[in-house]
Amino acid sequence: MSLNDLPAFNASFNGLAAVFLSFGFYFIKHRNRAAHQKCMVAALISSALFLAGYLTYHFTVHGVTKFVNPPWFRPFYLTLLLTHTVLAVVIVPLILVTLIRALRERFDAHRKIARWTWPLWMYVSVTGVIIYLLLYQIFPQR
Repeated sequence: MSLNDLPAFNASFNGLAAVFLSFGFYFIKHRNRAAHQKCMVAALISSALFLAGYLTYHFTVHGVTKFVNPPWFRPFYLTLLLTHTVLAVVIVPLILVTLIRALRERFDAHRKIARWTWPLWMYVSVTGVIIYLLLYQIFPQR
C-alpha cells in the first residue's frame, strides 16, 4: 500500500459514513437510541478518517486534480464537485453542533439541527464516492 492508494480508501470511508448514517437514521426512527448513537459516532470517525486521508493525499502526493476528459462531462463533474465541496465545508460545524447537543442531552435542540445535518452529511458522503468513481474509475484523469 502507498499514498497513491488513498483515494480508494477515502472513498471507502465516505461510503462507510453513508452506511452508518443510514443505519443511524433507521435506529433513531425505531427508537433505538443506543444503536443510533453508535452508528453516528462510527459515521463521525469514518468522515474524520476520510478528511485525514484526503488532506494527506492532496497536500503530500498529488496536489490539485483536474477533470479534463471527456470535455462534454466536465460541466456535470464540476457542478457535482462544487455542491459537494461547499456542503462539505458547511457540514463540519453542523455535525459538531449536532454532536454537542446530543452529548449535553439537549435532544429537542439536537433533533432540530439533525434534520438539516443528516441529509447534508449523507449528500456529502454519497457524492464523495461518486466523485471518486468519476475521477479514478469511470473517467480516469491520471
